[in-house]
Amino acid sequence: MATPKLLESPCSIARSLGVLGERWTFLVLREALTGSTRFAQFRDSLGLAPDVLTTRLSTLVDYGVMTREPYREPGSRPRDAYHLTPAGRELHLVLAALQQWGDHHLPYKDGPTIERRTRTDNRPVRVAFVDDQGTEIPENEVKTLRTAAYPTT
Repeated sequence: MATPKLLESPCSIARSLGVLGERWTFLVLREALTGSTRFAQFRDSLGLAPDVLTTRLSTLVDYGVMTREPYREPGSRPRDAYHLTPAGRELHLVLAALQQWGDHHLPYKDGPTIERRTRTDNRPVRVAFVDDQGTEIPENEVKTLRTAAYPTT
């Protein structure tokens, strides 16, 4: 369920959290990015209660992060499959940044659970700041500026 107060905020981070900030949502998205599309796949891989999963998937559909598409296996009742929209696929970068941070600051004893590599030559990739000319910029060279729209209260 989206958080209405956050959705009204002038802050884009707050608005994003209004849709994505509920517990389990990023893990549902992780599963979608690794190929899960069916309710049972999400439920089984996450161990999530069906009512919570239903709420998370509905919110993602309501806000255009995923689509719900009916399918029917022979001899079964119709069910829904969930697919990422272009907006949902853009969240790959956000999840990669969270994973990169966690791998660095909260490393798992057996190493990372996911690697990201180029499709063509299997080189490792990482999330970084890139300027308008395609040049990677070190984090300490990036400044954050408040605009006139920045909330003051």
